[in-house]
Amino acid sequence: MERSAHILTLVKLANVGLSMLWGFAVTYVFVRVLPPGDFRAFLLLVAFNNFTISAEFGLTNIIYARLRRFWLGRSADGDPGDFRPEEMGVLFLFLLGLIGLGTLVVAGAIAGGWIATSVPLLFVLFFIVSALNVLSLLAKRGLAAVDGNILWEGIDLSRRAVSLVALIAVLFGFDLMASVLVQLVVSLLGIGAGIVLLQRRTGMRTRQWVAWRVGGGHIRRLYLRDIGASVLLTLSEITAYNAPYFTIAALSHDPRLLLLFDFVFKMSRAVSTAIRATVEAVLPGLTSAWFRHDARAFGKRLLTASGVALGIAGCAALLLLAIGQRLFDELFGGRAHITLSEQGWLCVILMALALICVSVYVQGALSRFAPLLRQSLPFLAGSLLTMPLALGAGQRGDHASAFMAIYGAVFVATALLHIVALRRLLREAAA
Repeated sequence: MERSAHILTLVKLANVGLSMLWGFAVTYVFVRVLPPGDFRAFLLLVAFNNFTISAEFGLTNIIYARLRRFWLGRSADGDPGDFRPEEMGVLFLFLLGLIGLGTLVVAGAIAGGWIATSVPLLFVLFFIVSALNVLSLLAKRGLAAVDGNILWEGIDLSRRAVSLVALIAVLFGFDLMASVLVQLVVSLLGIGAGIVLLQRRTGMRTRQWVAWRVGGGHIRRLYLRDIGASVLLTLSEITAYNAPYFTIAALSHDPRLLLLFDFVFKMSRAVSTAIRATVEAVLPGLTSAWFRHDARAFGKRLLTASGVALGIAGCAALLLLAIGQRLFDELFGGRAHITLSEQGWLCVILMALALICVSVYVQGALSRFAPLLRQSLPFLAGSLLTMPLALGAGQRGDHASAFMAIYGAVFVATALLHIVALRRLLREAAA
């Protein structure tokens, strides 16, 4: 099963389906249970949570690339590189610290009134549940590097299924706080099982997880430059994708525009997650071809990944044109509506996003963070300027159409940059 890209794709897509259902169910449930003021604050909490999840700074990608090279080199009597298991212990500590720091920031923001809510404990616990996905990335990418994709996907499927049931049960009278607590326990158990399997698969010893001085020294000596580029790239990407939440809230009093962008963000996240699953299914063969300098095999798999990604985005676009208005109305409880032109621009965004995702996921798996940063900075600038430009271009009182048109143009321009990057990657594979 692990060797079959088709089976792996199906399993990963099933997991993605549950992940997307959970994401939409969160909005569907919370918008119906929370008062309007609390729900608006909840959207800002989600935006901050997106920052926190992304703030692992791509370090799990670095671990994946290094552990993958080590695993392939060891199994094929090739070059195993200079990977040391203690590196994962340092990353585990960093991710725990990130979750702790984010929790303190959220608690402080609630206490200071910046996130105004009547259910502060619920918000803090939900943040922790979501932030734990940062730790799940370590288990997921670590197991993927050592050909343990199916092991992790099985654990994650179970975790997400129980979490989804606990969330939907709220609509039938189950207490919302109890639902969040169930999701917290299930996440901790699932991630813990993944970490244990990773330790056994790699032959790590328990003490290596806490050998932070050894691991930290190794990291400083050998790939601090990669970490610097990865940190800057991650900051650029999370700011670019989440900035409109804050620019809209700061520059516009139109609640429909904030809900519209939240819908765009959710659809983009759903499509990018599905594309990530298909790319991850071909990464074992893709990375193997790259390290062997087999340009033909690398190019074939890259073309397949790009075609599948465009197919996923195209299907999502057709679905949106068919039921997008009904889905928008249902998701937000009829509080706002989406126009046909706005749906059209969202379809353009999804198609451009498909090519961006393939480029980012493949280059990230190969630790090409500096080139990715050069492609990300123009996207960041465009995302930050979209709302200010929409204020000048839109009709008085309605800036949503202008916002969507400008935001769509930003994605198209970014996709063109990534097409150039993929062509360069193909040339380098043959070198």
